[in-house]
Amino acid sequence: MKTILSNEQLQLTIQRLSHQLIENHYPFTDTVFVGLQPRGIFLADRIVSAIETLYPANQLKYGKLDITFYRDDAHKQLHVANQTTIQFSIENKSVILIDDVLYTGRTIRAAMDALIDFGRPAKVELCVLVDRRFNRQLPIQPDYTGKAIDSILSQKVTVDWEKPEVVLL
Repeated sequence: MKTILSNEQLQLTIQRLSHQLIENHYPFTDTVFVGLQPRGIFLADRIVSAIETLYPANQLKYGKLDITFYRDDAHKQLHVANQTTIQFSIENKSVILIDDVLYTGRTIRAAMDALIDFGRPAKVELCVLVDRRFNRQLPIQPDYTGKAIDSILSQKVTVDWEKPEVVLL
């Protein structure tokens, strides 16, 4: 087990990602945030909270997206559905998808398929805490990355939000 991000590093990384989003999207009039269920919402909650702390007057549009029924591996294993809560239009908006770990790219592909059911965004950007760079199966790259790592297929990245820390097993 190797620690990728300690608690302190994780907090700094969340702050940095928040500041990058502010730099590129402030005042957020045409930007919406969508956390991916189940694990991406923990990062999304923290990023949205950090931005709202810095700019309390802004009413950020933040939703949570369940991609269970859009996955291409649904037939291989049983997935428990989560709740989707998107109470705003994404039509012609910049959508910031937020997830914890980018691995093969299949989760993000499923998320983009699911987003289309809510409208046609002007742009979709991806924000991830950890990018496992050399394990992609689809041509998907993050726009905002907390930490890029090199790992082999047998390794697993775990984000523990209770400690909090990110480890490579």
